[in-house]
Amino acid sequence: MRPAGGPGEIRAGLAGTGYLVDDGLAVTCCLALRLHRPVFCEGDAGTGKTALAVALAEALGAPLVRLQCHEGIDASQALYDWDFPRQLLHLRAAEAVGATDAGRLEGELYDERFLIARPLLRALTTTPCVLLIDEIDRADDEFEAFLLELLSDFSVTIPELGTVRAGEPPVVVLTSNRTREVHDALKRRCLYHWFAHPDFAHELAVVRRRLPEVSARLAEQVTALVQALRGQDLLKPPGVAETLDWARALDALGAAEADAELATATLGAVLKYQEDIERAGALDLAAVLAARGG
Repeated sequence: MRPAGGPGEIRAGLAGTGYLVDDGLAVTCCLALRLHRPVFCEGDAGTGKTALAVALAEALGAPLVRLQCHEGIDASQALYDWDFPRQLLHLRAAEAVGATDAGRLEGELYDERFLIARPLLRALTTTPCVLLIDEIDRADDEFEAFLLELLSDFSVTIPELGTVRAGEPPVVVLTSNRTREVHDALKRRCLYHWFAHPDFAHELAVVRRRLPEVSARLAEQVTALVQALRGQDLLKPPGVAETLDWARALDALGAAEADAELATATLGAVLKYQEDIERAGALDLAAVLAARGG
């Protein structure tokens, strides 16, 4: 992994991957690298939280290990498990050749070759790496407590094999869409950053950087339309990810610029609820485009 530079160097490195950050996030990433502290990223879906981990891995030249959280996730799904089918085959093979030493057989069954490393264990044994713990707010309190303990010293004890400790602590990014409040104990272990929807200039810069094939005129129009949509009372305001999707959709239709009719026909690329599409009807898309000289 490349050594941690200052905030400016980190900002430039992330920009080289197409991910643009402000000074606050650049400083947070710098401290995370220097202090080996996780970054807790909270905000609405589509604001670039997961993309930060992807960009950090690329900028640092390190592999990305991703743990996708969900309701009911437990330690065995996140850390490790034993390959029971292979263990059973090993027992049958041993029986076929007349092996009778029960103690030896038991020791062989819990050898590393039968260990299935889940994302957290892979992150401890793949050094250096970037560990993304995505949507931690979907997990339950018990998993949070387990995770807090693991992130405290980046080690875990496997009873049959002993303690596994990271040679170099992974760079850890946790994300939350705030579907529920994550406990303070976990947040205190982390550096916190709130991901708000970007302003027009920043969002336009992201679109231009990520989609250079899209015309400058279309990129400006789509960004203006999304900014206006966020001002409506929507169930799910579109994030930057949806802005990019909308621009790609219009570009795929051969549009160098948008008009109200085309924008209305492609609202499904940016809004994901029928109620939101209906509410968007109250917005004068033509007026938004006219305000941008279209």
